[in-house]
Amino acid sequence: MAGGHRSSHNSDVAQHRRIAGKLVIATHNPGKLAEMRDLIAPYGVDVVSAGELGLPEPDEAGTSFRENARIKATAAAKASGLPAFADDSGLAVDALGGAPGIHSARWAGPAKDFAAAMQTIEDKLQASGDPNRRAHFVSALCVAWPDGHIEEFEARVDGTLAWPPRGTQGFGYDPMFLPDGHTRTFGEMDAEEKHGLPPRGKGLSHRARAFVMLAEACLDGR
Repeated sequence: MAGGHRSSHNSDVAQHRRIAGKLVIATHNPGKLAEMRDLIAPYGVDVVSAGELGLPEPDEAGTSFRENARIKATAAAKASGLPAFADDSGLAVDALGGAPGIHSARWAGPAKDFAAAMQTIEDKLQASGDPNRRAHFVSALCVAWPDGHIEEFEARVDGTLAWPPRGTQGFGYDPMFLPDGHTRTFGEMDAEEKHGLPPRGKGLSHRARAFVMLAEACLDGR
């Protein structure tokens, strides 16, 4: 797999719970929803989004990606009475002390203006005088059941920040993120290249890497 990654999950394999029946994707972000639907589709699980169910967005008051993913998944599971799958992810820039991190979406403001958010990152990098442009994306995934059982997985992908941003595919900070071992940003990669799973894709993105672990633990083989 190109680029470094670190990952973790929460329990011994024998203790994992399988996902069966309908699954709520606990996001109101259309970009994340599209990626998560693509990842789950090959497993034949019937999915519905939190937005389609009219579920409210909980206050993401956690101090880590994992905590925020758990907040979203458990809130959706309790409100819907169904297992719920949530992601919390973001960009961590080394020279900015790991910012924007869990506040990645917040930096884009209420209008979700990621062009402005990317400009903010570049301005802060220039102001810092630090030539280090290393960064990584983190994805924490959580599946929660109405009875309180949870499964958690986390992964990352390392790279550097390109400027100006390149590409119009993907979403968020994708156009300025150049994953290690590649010459194109996430914004220049199509969906299959960015998060397609083997054998069709390389499972490159942080979300795909975390999902591979989730699938091994909680989903029936394809």
